[in-house]
Amino acid sequence: MSSTSHSPRRVQLVGSRIRELRKGHRLTQTELSEKIGVAQSDLSRMEQGEYKVGLDTLFKILQVFDLKMGEFFGETATVPTPRLEETRELVTEFEALSEEARREARDFVRFKKLQEEKASSPAPPEEDEEEKP
Repeated sequence: MSSTSHSPRRVQLVGSRIRELRKGHRLTQTELSEKIGVAQSDLSRMEQGEYKVGLDTLFKILQVFDLKMGEFFGETATVPTPRLEETRELVTEFEALSEEARREARDFVRFKKLQEEKASSPAPPEEDEEEKP
């Protein structure tokens, strides 16, 4: 094995990327380790760059986070944000509602949006009312 194929820097970068993804998805080390079938202590060592990530494990991690290999290693890879995860969860819950409940939920969201728009828009300038004789 050459010194460049598994340099400590590369192992560290892979580990920090795993940690970034895990935290971005609000998973604990225990939760992720269970999903990918490794011991939590091994995952911790991987994230610290003390333990090389095997290809099988990397593929499982990619599957958990729904990423392609290039997205994992690419500098422009996007990590689903907690807000995106929350949105997906809300959509799933919304779709499970009855048609009437979905209609009520849409009406409520529109109501809240209007409230926020009114609260954030500047008040119209007050006109000076002159006394009329």
